[in-house]
Amino acid sequence: MADSLILAIETSSGCGSVAITRGDLRRGRIVAEAIAQPEITHSRRLLGSVEWVMGAAGLGWKDIDGIAVSLGPGSFTGLRIGMAAAKGLAMAADLPMVGIETMAGVGHSFPFIDRPLWCILDARKQEVYAVCFLPGKDGTPVQSGTVRAISPSVLADELDRPCLLAGSGVHAYRDIFAALENVKILPAALGYPRASIIGFLAASELALGNILDQALAAPLYVRASDAEIRCQVIDGN
Repeated sequence: MADSLILAIETSSGCGSVAITRGDLRRGRIVAEAIAQPEITHSRRLLGSVEWVMGAAGLGWKDIDGIAVSLGPGSFTGLRIGMAAAKGLAMAADLPMVGIETMAGVGHSFPFIDRPLWCILDARKQEVYAVCFLPGKDGTPVQSGTVRAISPSVLADELDRPCLLAGSGVHAYRDIFAALENVKILPAALGYPRASIIGFLAASELALGNILDQALAAPLYVRASDAEIRCQVIDGN
């Protein structure tokens, strides 16, 4: 199963993507990938992108070994759309579904690091989602801790040693992070989560038998939505 064909969906940000990958990060390859940052919602183009990559790859559903979806954090609406699409496709095609945290997709976009890598995504409302990856024994990123929603200025105060910064949150608050010493800001284009990386990571999880219960699978939001906050306020009154 390490050589699995995976259909992967990534809708955690405005730059959404769909990919078909074969294999894992070490030995895998991209079979087809569609990436777009349009002025329309993911729901209006997602299934069209799935159809396109399947056609471009010349594959049918019987060829696919599993469906992968980026779990979040990220855009609440985007994550719900991606999860609903992944569930629908997995159920219709009778395929296993694998969930990969969005930050893992960002962190593993960098095959080698020589110092801590902070993946920082824009969470809006003057916050960022952040988590640190440390260099593994062969320099590959290894996640340290869990993702947090945090003020960019509070996070900046924690960055007191040489490190790498990547992700949309770095560039949304560049004035804060660029003022820090001993940090290297990686190019913006490398900090977007991509479906192809989600697919490669999912192949490894599928080989281990780590699949989602489609009935219970839910996005990883990290913080409460506005609707949940309003409900809490109402209940509190």
